[in-house]
Amino acid sequence: MFYETEKNDHGLPHNPFKAIVSPRPIGWISSLDEYGGTNLAPYSFFNSVSDTPPIVMFSSSGFKDSAANVEKTGEFVCNMASWDLRNEMNVSSAAVHSEVCEFELSGLEMAPSRLVKVPRVAKAVTALECKYLQTLRLKDLNGRDTDSYVVFGQVVGIHIDDSIIVDGKVDVTLYKPLSRLGYMEYAAVTEVFEMTRPKV
Repeated sequence: MFYETEKNDHGLPHNPFKAIVSPRPIGWISSLDEYGGTNLAPYSFFNSVSDTPPIVMFSSSGFKDSAANVEKTGEFVCNMASWDLRNEMNVSSAAVHSEVCEFELSGLEMAPSRLVKVPRVAKAVTALECKYLQTLRLKDLNGRDTDSYVVFGQVVGIHIDDSIIVDGKVDVTLYKPLSRLGYMEYAAVTEVFEMTRPKV
């Protein structure tokens, strides 16, 4: 089949775009508002975009609390959404008033960060402390502003639970990172394989 995205005439019961662009790592973003209130929300449009320096991004459909908080305070933390925390992650995705603390809503404890004021998820096996770089409001082919905002941050500190380090490597099969697929579907990484880059 083929369809044009502007017409969206695929004839399927659900738009397949996000199912095709998958799996996507989940950026479980904690932030503080300008008054010190905490926010925690998962973003499936998330990834690293540079390793030197280490830079991550998350994209918000609508200028939501996380994007607003990060822009105002200049900091955020990306917590690992793992298999053991799947239910808490899902609860924190609820559309609630900005005054509601998703840490409390999902029953998660906070832990202090080292280099930023934003707390992290205490049970998360990894957490990336980030300093805000910029927000990019996306435009479409006609140059019109969309309601999608990409927030970039530089990772300044990394927390890793020692229990997931095996032979000097982070073993993802021990904590099973979650990824977002299409529709309401998720996946967990339970096995890996290696391939060596060929020399031509």
